[in-house]
Order: sequence, then structure tokens, then C-alpha cells
Amino acid sequence: MKLIQDVQEMQQTVLGLKRQGKRIAFVPTMGFLHEGHASLLREGRKRGDVLVLSIFVNPTQFGINEDLDNYPRNLEGDCALAEACGVDLVFAPTAAGMYPPGFQTTVALGPLTKPLCGASRPGHFNGVAVVVTKLFNIVQPDCALFGNKDFQQLAIIRQMTIDLNLPVEIIGMQIVREPDGLAMSSRNSYLTPEQRQQSLCLSKAIQKVRELFNNGEISVDRLLGEARMIITAVPESSIDYLELRHSTTLQPVETAAADTLFALAVKIGSTRLIDNTVLGGDL
Repeated sequence: MKLIQDVQEMQQTVLGLKRQGKRIAFVPTMGFLHEGHASLLREGRKRGDVLVLSIFVNPTQFGINEDLDNYPRNLEGDCALAEACGVDLVFAPTAAGMYPPGFQTTVALGPLTKPLCGASRPGHFNGVAVVVTKLFNIVQPDCALFGNKDFQQLAIIRQMTIDLNLPVEIIGMQIVREPDGLAMSSRNSYLTPEQRQQSLCLSKAIQKVRELFNNGEISVDRLLGEARMIITAVPESSIDYLELRHSTTLQPVETAAADTLFALAVKIGSTRLIDNTVLGGDL
């Protein structure tokens, strides 16, 4: 496995591999890897001749007073996990390398960015779109793998890839959960032991909504009301959003159906956690 930090070196390396006819699978991350990332890497290993992992805490997707400076980092540990998963190239650029002096280009996005995390984190998805476009141009992947936990992000990247004719197959992978149901996230490391226990309110709310829907409940108000009761019963919880949305358009729905997305963002203490499920599908 080789670690590359220089943008031009990375691009020239992969272009050379492409000229040899190699298929490149790519997993973009912000590092501090966990089993959720490992599941993407193992699938990527099956899908490409060359597996590339990027580790970059992208400053343009963090807003004012968000956790850019405190975001957990562990390059040595990340590289050990990457090597165990069969990664060939780790691309870990610097912010100065990705955004040199004079950088000013953006990617204009549409309605998919407006609700959910887009409403509570203005500009977040513009930063995501720019860095993903740059990474695709640098790494030249044939396929790229993303986790479904960031459901809205995945929907936006899929649409962007289609709209801009980017020659990349976008592969969404199932959420990986802890044995007790909490969706794996690098930000889980912020939680105290007590908050870690309280954070289970997200997965409990998801389970309750799924159970009610499977038993015939389709009222948006009743489904969200049950979820809200579970979360507000937790002392340190603060709801950012609880919403039922169409899983393709992310528009509001009048009643729940088998393709409805239940998405939630909840703060436990100062840590913002997200989770989701599509009703009628696998958890």
C-alpha cells in the first residue's frame, strides 16, 4: 500500500494505471475509520483492480462553529485498517493542496440540498459537491462507494454525477450499526459513556416507526409523534429534524409508503448524530 499526499502525484499515478486498463474503485472519507468504512473498502476491493481510499477532512463543508478543528483524526490507524482491507493507494492531501491560493470555483446544486441537513447546515453540500468533484477528477475512479447513513449526501452525489456526465458508477452501501443499533459514525467518539447510552434513542425511534408502519400505520403525524416521544424522553437530546420524505426527490409526503425515507438528526449533548431508514426496505 502506498500513501500519496501530493495532488499531482496522485493524478499522474492513477492516469498511468488507467492507461494500463486498470479499473479503479474509490472510497472517499474524512478518516477516523470504523467498520462502516471497512465495509465500503471490502466491497470496493471486489469491484476494482486498484482500490483507492482518500482521507481528507474537507474544510469547505464545515460551517461556522462546527467541529472542523476538533474532528477526530488518526492517519496511522486509518492506514492500518486500509491495508487490512486491501487498499492499494491512500490519498491524504492537505487543505492547501486541495484549495490553493486563488481557489474560487463552486458547484451549483438544486432542490435536493434544501431540506434536512441542507436546511440546518447552509453551504454544507456545496462544500461536499466541490470536494467530491475534485476527488473524482484527481482519482479518476470507475466506481465510488458511499454509505447510506449520509442518505441526502448520496442522493446529491448521484444527481450531480448524472447531471455533469461524470463517468463514475455511484454505489450506495447499507448502514453499519453497532450491536445495540447505533449507526457507526466517527462522531460517536465525542459521546461520553452516558451520552453513548442516550444516543440509542435514534435507532429506537427508527425501530418504532418501522414497526408501526409494518403494522399498517401510514399517518405522518402519528409516526413522527411516536418517534418524537422516544427522543424527547432522553435528557440530553435536542431534535434538529425528524422527517418523512420521498426517498428519491426528498420532498414531503402526505402519507407514508414503502419507499418513504424516515430521516432524523438529533444532538446528544453537543454531538449531532444522523440516521435514517427507508420504510419497507432492510434496516
